[in-house]
Amino acid sequence: MQLIDTIIANKCYGRRNLFQIIMWQEISKIGKKLVDHGLVESHFGNISVRIGNKMLITRSGSALDEITENSVVEVEIEGTSGLDLIASSEAIVHRAIYKDTSALAIIHAHCQFAVTLSLLADSDSNSIVPVDSEGQYFLHEIPIVKGGIGTPELARNTARALSEHKGAIVYSHGTFATGKILEEAYVVTTQIEHSCTIKYYYDLARK
Repeated sequence: MQLIDTIIANKCYGRRNLFQIIMWQEISKIGKKLVDHGLVESHFGNISVRIGNKMLITRSGSALDEITENSVVEVEIEGTSGLDLIASSEAIVHRAIYKDTSALAIIHAHCQFAVTLSLLADSDSNSIVPVDSEGQYFLHEIPIVKGGIGTPELARNTARALSEHKGAIVYSHGTFATGKILEEAYVVTTQIEHSCTIKYYYDLARK
């Protein structure tokens, strides 16, 4: 039945539009998981997927646990367009990441312990080193990047960090994680927050 539905949808909408439908549904699923697991507040954070030379990204102010087809917008990666006015304010960062890395999916979340550790880090520190074995194995270290929200500086710094790492923490703000698919970016997001949570309590216990 699912195969029949896919064939019918493909004939009705075309292959590209069908892919867009599948992608916003995937964005919706991941958005709800992010909110349900406390990785972001409903109206904060953003999600995107790359489709050729364009990206499908959540609109500014969208509630990630209530994503519909109208909650996402398709914009160019190489240039800007009028639709940027309604796209997430972090679209500039997503663009830079897609240009400079092989990422096909990006999640920006507001993980509480990740943000807390970025604030507690020494002023000359540019990364967080996990103390848990999973974090050490999968993440090695988590870069801390700086720059104002939605600024070219943040876009450059984040893209540079993610050219060598799967995830990074924006100082006092949140996380960016990448993957070939959204599920991979989601796992990286959860791993960053898990490692930061353990490190926070580990460091607290040692004081």
